[in-house]
Amino acid sequence: MRFIVTSTALLKNLQQIGGVISANTVLSVLEDFLFELRGNTLTLTATDLETMMRVQMDVNDAQGDGHICIPSKIISDYLKNLPEQPVTFSINEKDLSIEMSSDVGKYHIGGEKADDFPKEPAPSDTTAFSMSSIALIHSMNKTVFAVSTDTLRPAMTGVCFELSNDSITFVSTDAHRLVRLRRSDVNSPANASFIVPRKPLQQLRSALPTDETQLQLAYNESHLFVTAGRLSLSCRLIDARFPDYKAVIPTENPYKLIVNKNDFISALRRVSIFANKTTNQVVLDINGNALQISAQDIDFSYEGKEMLSCQYDGEDMKIAFNAKLMIEMINNLDGNEIQIDLSTPTRAGIFREVDKQENEDTLMLLMPLMVGI
Repeated sequence: MRFIVTSTALLKNLQQIGGVISANTVLSVLEDFLFELRGNTLTLTATDLETMMRVQMDVNDAQGDGHICIPSKIISDYLKNLPEQPVTFSINEKDLSIEMSSDVGKYHIGGEKADDFPKEPAPSDTTAFSMSSIALIHSMNKTVFAVSTDTLRPAMTGVCFELSNDSITFVSTDAHRLVRLRRSDVNSPANASFIVPRKPLQQLRSALPTDETQLQLAYNESHLFVTAGRLSLSCRLIDARFPDYKAVIPTENPYKLIVNKNDFISALRRVSIFANKTTNQVVLDINGNALQISAQDIDFSYEGKEMLSCQYDGEDMKIAFNAKLMIEMINNLDGNEIQIDLSTPTRAGIFREVDKQENEDTLMLLMPLMVGI
């Protein structure tokens, strides 16, 4: 088994799928890339047992079909330190030896048996739908950040996909905040919902093209399968029931606060420096069209205040939020202005975009803190 490939092209493809590989694995083969040669097509695969990613690329002067597992770290480090040039791979599948020859040298490493590499799950009894690559990336950017890291609540460690005949809704929550993004430019042949773990979504977000390339997504009871040209991913779904998020979203938040997004974030970052490091609490004191942002840490006698102009329709109010969570949420809203819907200091605030995107409706919810706590 022999082939020639450009070093930078191979490295780019390995980096697309390399994020799937876990740092701490029980099986040594899970630290490898699977190389499979068929004709002039080289298929590269990486997995952590839960998620599998593969990409195909063309090679030159291919001789003999075959497959072998190659340690991911050593081949990645080698290619990163090699200027762009052709590299010849000569692989002996009997003794699992691999020779890599370039213009500057010759290197030998040992591989592992391809038969020991986990098999991809069969996409049986699947339901399929499609959406553009940029739409999925944009949707993941707005939802993945709010996914919980609490493994004791597995349903909240992924993004819930809700499919219907005329839309798709993405929902994520960590119990302190919630994001619901609904797209009307995607439809599914059947109503369904499933939870996709954070890691494969992060991998897709970094590997997919940022254009209108159409993705094919298919799912069954246990797995999601995503195909984009020569790149594909399969991952195990989270087997849990997603919380009833609709019951959490207030139906009546009559007070509307509109503020410049960049000015608000900048002020929050400055004022939160003086907040208690445990709670990160900042207080929004709204009085007419004036918004005062304040924070204090009594233990160290720290205090910070800033004033912003705003548009406000409602009764004067003082409400507190976690500044770190609020900044992260606002950063993931588009446009120059944001709208915050409020009701009372003890009810969740709803954050929206003033200039809504076409075919998209984004709602972000943040639970308040008790003022003074």
